[in-house]
Amino acid sequence: MKPGYLVSLLHRLETRRPVTVLGGAVIDVIASAYALPFRGCDIELKQQSVNIGGCALNIAVALHRLGMRAQNVLPVGHGIWADMVSNALNSHGIESVLNVDEGDNGWCLALVEPDGERTFMTFSGVETRWAKAWLDPLNVPPGSLISLSGYQLSAACGEVLVNWLETLHDVTPYIDFGPRIEDIDPALLARILALKPIITLNRRESEIAAQLLDVEPELLGPAWQKAYGAPLIIRHDRDGAWYYDGDEQGFVPPFPATMVDTIGAGDSHAGGVLAGLSSGLSLADSVCLGNAIAAMVVSKRGGDCAPTREELFLAYKDV
Repeated sequence: MKPGYLVSLLHRLETRRPVTVLGGAVIDVIASAYALPFRGCDIELKQQSVNIGGCALNIAVALHRLGMRAQNVLPVGHGIWADMVSNALNSHGIESVLNVDEGDNGWCLALVEPDGERTFMTFSGVETRWAKAWLDPLNVPPGSLISLSGYQLSAACGEVLVNWLETLHDVTPYIDFGPRIEDIDPALLARILALKPIITLNRRESEIAAQLLDVEPELLGPAWQKAYGAPLIIRHDRDGAWYYDGDEQGFVPPFPATMVDTIGAGDSHAGGVLAGLSSGLSLADSVCLGNAIAAMVVSKRGGDCAPTREELFLAYKDV
């Protein structure tokens, strides 16, 4: 990568394609754990923080801090956790177009081990109770990018979301299945992939996807193109990322990072890729932007800590 290349990409960021971020905003209770608990044990945790989180919220924060416009469809209910979500959204300067009366927002306990790896235990709320009445009033113009998460698609409301996606015209779903890739009904997964979404997977998730196609993980990209004909991003965390789009494929190198925890890194990477694609950047350049943002996020605690465009300029002005 030539010096100044990333800065040149940052100068080109401008919302050209509409972006809709659809998914959950929850509360993350983050605690340090010297090891994961085993059955019947009693371990001592050290609380790090209580943050607003959720895949969609982290993506919305990343886009907002890059100066990008997006329609944020994050259900905000009523209750203790919903009040915390509402206050946190206000503090981030982010507005959701969806308020609901059907219950409270969810929360999760995130255990962070000494090497930075995290394990989530999730208590779902309104963010997994999507209804047709919530979706029908949304204005999603042709040409839009639509961000979705496996947390919603694997829930009971997954079919409601896919039914809605199938009514839209000339849109591109951007989907991070996350750890729920194994939980999505095969028939529903087939309908999702028929929509030609851009799929982003981490290293472990790509191994699961390779099993679904009965290929070795290193052959997943070409096999995915042959089976689905849709773009695929495989994030190898500190080892960079690969992208596949038709006959085009390539490797995007990582940016240096001091790992503190990995919470929100994949979400913030998605925010960077969406910002690039919305601005008309190539998939390769968009992944490069995502890699840079993710490298800064893993250097901090919590998931809602994506850098601003100015912070990226300062951090990578010589890269």
